[in-house]
Amino acid sequence: MSGRKLDQLYRQVIMDHYKNPRNNGTLDDESVTIDLNNPTCGDEIHLHLKVENETITAAKFTGSGCSISVASASMMTESIIGKSEKQALKMSRDFSEMVQGHEHDVIDEYGDVEALAGVAKFPARIKCATLSWKAMERAIFEFEGNK
Repeated sequence: MSGRKLDQLYRQVIMDHYKNPRNNGTLDDESVTIDLNNPTCGDEIHLHLKVENETITAAKFTGSGCSISVASASMMTESIIGKSEKQALKMSRDFSEMVQGHEHDVIDEYGDVEALAGVAKFPARIKCATLSWKAMERAIFEFEGNK
């Protein structure tokens, strides 16, 4: 597939997740909620994460933001459900490397997140893309601290 067609496909995937975010909503009291914002462009996320036996069993989010921020949160929640805490943290590191334009492992198995690789061309958007992932990391660390 040509680079132009791939970019167009990635844009469509991003817009689909922005317009139809997956796992949008809240979870019950057994979850941890992390609130983060990106003051640079006004993105806000309220991530609700449930971990049982070191496995992420549920992830939902609310908030508002640009298309990159919302799409990234949607993709992230889809990709981490059913993963161990360790796997999710590795995914976050891989994702961060990818959007910063660094060499990274191919992350096709993480679902649609590869569509955000183009963010590396727009440094101002990296914080938009990584906001939900940082929230997930904090939620896992909070779970670990409450054991």
